[in-house]
Amino acid sequence: MRVVIAGGHGKIARLLHRDLAARGDVPVGLVRNPDHAAALRADGAVPVLADLEHVTAGDLAAHLTDADAVVFAAGAGPGSGAARKDTVDRAAAALLADAAHTAGVRRYLLVSSVGVDTDPPPGTDEVFVAYLRAKKAAEDDLTRRDLDWTVLRPGRLTDDPPTGHVTLDRQAPRGSISRADVAAVLVALLDAPATAGLTLETVAGPTPVTAAVTAHTGG
Repeated sequence: MRVVIAGGHGKIARLLHRDLAARGDVPVGLVRNPDHAAALRADGAVPVLADLEHVTAGDLAAHLTDADAVVFAAGAGPGSGAARKDTVDRAAAALLADAAHTAGVRRYLLVSSVGVDTDPPPGTDEVFVAYLRAKKAAEDDLTRRDLDWTVLRPGRLTDDPPTGHVTLDRQAPRGSISRADVAAVLVALLDAPATAGLTLETVAGPTPVTAAVTAHTGG
């Protein structure tokens, strides 16, 4: 399987590269900084230079022609302002969907966030509010498209070691989850095309990752 991953130098993306490469798949990481290419190669990924805030959908589609799936795991990241939450977390996700449609790649996994469906409490940092709104707008855009999409909403992310066990449901309780376990869920979703059309939330939990995903396939 050849999987193109937007946000290729992010923590979840790099863990996903390693998981896919370890089992013989071909992860392709989209990065905007050429200095990150060596790190991606060390992860077993093929680095591709593509600045999602400036590349056209047509040029991006050229990098997807042989892909079996795309994963949007990009984000503006800590320290970025509200404007970049929109240009990366929303607009770049839509750009990847445009490119996938042009290239004929139907499978699209979107890494979103819990909390996008509810109004944040008064006093919430305005940049975080912009982040949640951008993620929800990206979801709304993707779920209207004729693609085999799955939206994954992780809880609070940690850098803890993977447990291999999660809670995965349409509505999960509040909680945290390691980025490594999120990457494992993404791999399992790639192996489960019957999860297309679902929006799922995930936090740490008791169920083995594969079983948690299989529970949503009817299998």
